[in-house]
Amino acid sequence: MAPINVATTAPSQIRGFVRNGKVGSVLLLGNWNGGTQALATITSTVQGYAPQNNRLLIATDQEGGLVQHLQGPGFSRMPSAQWQGTQSLTTVQRLSAGWGKELKAAGVNVNLAPVLGTVQTAARSQNAPIGALDRDFGQDAAGNAASAGAFIAGMRDAGVMTSIKHYPGLGAVTGNTDFTTHGIVDTTTVIGGQEEGAFVHALAEAQPDMVMMSLATYSAIDSRNPAAFSSKLITDRLRGELKFDGVVTSDSLSAAAVSGIPPNDLGVKFLEAGGDLVCVGTPGIAQQIIDGLQQKASASAVFRQRVDESALRVLTLKVRAGLARG
Repeated sequence: MAPINVATTAPSQIRGFVRNGKVGSVLLLGNWNGGTQALATITSTVQGYAPQNNRLLIATDQEGGLVQHLQGPGFSRMPSAQWQGTQSLTTVQRLSAGWGKELKAAGVNVNLAPVLGTVQTAARSQNAPIGALDRDFGQDAAGNAASAGAFIAGMRDAGVMTSIKHYPGLGAVTGNTDFTTHGIVDTTTVIGGQEEGAFVHALAEAQPDMVMMSLATYSAIDSRNPAAFSSKLITDRLRGELKFDGVVTSDSLSAAAVSGIPPNDLGVKFLEAGGDLVCVGTPGIAQQIIDGLQQKASASAVFRQRVDESALRVLTLKVRAGLARG
């Protein structure tokens, strides 16, 4: 999933990636204020680079509050997820369906939302990635899961796919993995505990299309690897115990949290752990990640099979969404 900064970047800059068959999904970033019709022109152009039988997943982060990349005429101003959590589930689903229709009109078919972290720090402001930005629904795990389910149902009503994030939760860290390597080790979250609980409930009840992996490290679960590179969390827990057979995506692998890992190794480590769709927020390292994946696949039949399994999951999702033919 390669990025386009829709506010500043010409869509033609991603044309080669798509036409060469290396990129099958696009992430819209930046502060877009041009509205739905202008954005629909851009997304239509980008979709035109892809073959008719394998169209693109076009995603953005449209959570509400401080995280709403797409604005302008035709887009509502979305209140924060914390505000959404104070509303009835019927209201959340109705509002979400409306926001989803706006995304659909702009050519966006995936919303990388909602956030399911349950804030664990003493003060919300101490939890930089979630609580300080009001990105959670502001409840306990069960309440967050219920509100998330309503949000997912509304998006589904509008024909927009969703991704719960950031598994197994960023509510107990102090640092924001996008910007720092400090304060991103969670020492308290455990399998079956409250932080993970919202995800478990949402997976069982709401059936989201994707799960986005956190880039924090969970020392009580896997002290050696960030969640996105942990087979204990992806293969053993998500795939095995929780029976999730949808697409597992990474958080942006251009984030500060994983900046100490060579770019050629990032995609490889994610797929080896069981992940499917590599998300990149900075165009500069996309080619390096692709090169690393291709080199590993050329050298290892086992890894080629792992790539095929992930490609099949992504294509299956596209078929269900009417973007590809089976």
